[in-house]
Amino acid sequence: MHTDIVSHSTDGFPTRTGAEFVEFLRAVASSDPAHLSGSALEAFLGSHPAALAFVQTPKPAPVSFATETYFGVTAMRFSNAASASRFGRFRILPEAASAHLDDVAARAKGPNDLFEEIAGRVSKGPVRFKVVVQVARNDDVVDDATVHWPEDRKLVELGRLELTAPVPNSPGEEKQIIFDPIPRVDGIEPSADPLLELRAAVYLISGRRRRAAAGA
Repeated sequence: MHTDIVSHSTDGFPTRTGAEFVEFLRAVASSDPAHLSGSALEAFLGSHPAALAFVQTPKPAPVSFATETYFGVTAMRFSNAASASRFGRFRILPEAASAHLDDVAARAKGPNDLFEEIAGRVSKGPVRFKVVVQVARNDDVVDDATVHWPEDRKLVELGRLELTAPVPNSPGEEKQIIFDPIPRVDGIEPSADPLLELRAAVYLISGRRRRAAAGA
């Protein structure tokens, strides 16, 4: 059995459902961020406070993939051997101190800088992360990815990740990956978050298309 921890570097998500997310993406695609007045994006953000908060949240570029924190989008139900269950969200915490670039430094970087940096860093020694779960209280909302839980919620460490070398033929291997946000291990179950099943279906379609392209 296996499970994928699908996460990103911003704590939150702009919409609760897949349909809303598609509407958000269409609004972004049809709008000029420099001229929002009267645009579809302005209308969407005006009617979706969670999306507005997500857009306005600072998203600084990391110094390295090794200095970034990664947040699981949706909650999962975690159960122990005694069948006691709590909901929680994954986080992946860097062993290295969190570090980000200012806007000027970020603009000066090349498009492959982070990939080149992590390869050089790993060549000098392992890059390590802690895998933790932010545990929800009983009164926390667990089926809406737009809802943040307070930072005072307990973090429970589940394990550690160690990067020791780049994957050989990474571009080829990337075409074979199919991300699966549905947990496939004992003791971890999906919540009722409506994004989970939709994301699983979309990732499957994406993976199949990449594999087909790789074999063409």
